[in-house]
Amino acid sequence: MTADALPTLVELGWTEALARHFEPFAREGLVPARIAVEHRTKYEVYTEGGEADAALTGKARHDAEARIDRPAVGDWVAMVAAPPGGAGAIHAVLPRASAFTRKVAGHAHQEQVVAANIDVAFLVTSLNTELNPRRLERYLTLAWRSGARPVIVLTKADLAVDAAALVREVEAVAAGVTVLLTSAKTGLGIEELRALLADHKTGTVLGSSGVGKSTLMNALAGWERQDTGKIREADDRGRHTTTRRELVRMPGGGLLIDTPGMRELALNEAGDGLLSAFGDITELAEGCAFRDCVHGAEPNCAVKAAVAEGVLSAERLESFHKLLRELERRTGWEAKRVFGGADPDSGR
Repeated sequence: MTADALPTLVELGWTEALARHFEPFAREGLVPARIAVEHRTKYEVYTEGGEADAALTGKARHDAEARIDRPAVGDWVAMVAAPPGGAGAIHAVLPRASAFTRKVAGHAHQEQVVAANIDVAFLVTSLNTELNPRRLERYLTLAWRSGARPVIVLTKADLAVDAAALVREVEAVAAGVTVLLTSAKTGLGIEELRALLADHKTGTVLGSSGVGKSTLMNALAGWERQDTGKIREADDRGRHTTTRRELVRMPGGGLLIDTPGMRELALNEAGDGLLSAFGDITELAEGCAFRDCVHGAEPNCAVKAAVAEGVLSAERLESFHKLLRELERRTGWEAKRVFGGADPDSGR
């Protein structure tokens, strides 16, 4: 998390909205800090005065445990400044502009924030046998739901036989989402990624183990900040190399949150994200006879008609149904209450 020069708050991602929220804490003599690394009981934070250690106060710790929602990497907090050789005391977490969450183990309907205040989510997959459009649809659903802007990053372009064809395959499941072709080996696409972090933006790097996240981070940082695992010959997958979530300051500006690979992603209360990830189906649904059509057994379904006509792939619709069933099973989210289409009483 170390950088050469002391950062200003703005360089750490501070905004006018955060300043307004912080006003009452400033009157109490507290200082703003941003969570850089989360340990089991303590944190490493960025402040205007440099890096520091921090811990939750007793009250804040109790509140966090009650919500099962501790401060996460990327969060802004109000804290008592750290004394020399000691740790600052975190009193409160400021409101989040966005958050990437996952299901809390052992709690069916509760979530844990794993990265907060993200402007852009880099959804990373490699152009080897790991490329899986169905997995990308899942990541897109969660990214849209987080409040961050998703960008799909296709790594290891130098290993692809027909990279352009693979880009077209990905674009078919990511309508309206930027898809960048990159290679840390040749430098392809790296400057375009850096540009997305301009104006002190915060990104997060998400993807399965071995897709090249750490190599990509090294390329963006301009130096070897992490070891990288070699590709396993048996299954063409890389070894997982990231072991903790960390907010890293980029030399050219902006910040990135590096995250351990997540092979299993559960959807929780992500209905709006599902609709955004499947925007093509949402648009087609405007032609359905029934407003609550979920494109199964309903008559006069424009989405099923699009499949029959070859406009929409059957695999794409099946993926939508699979994620929809998962949402309903895990959360009780009712698609019929929010999914678009005509008013069933309109006579269409």
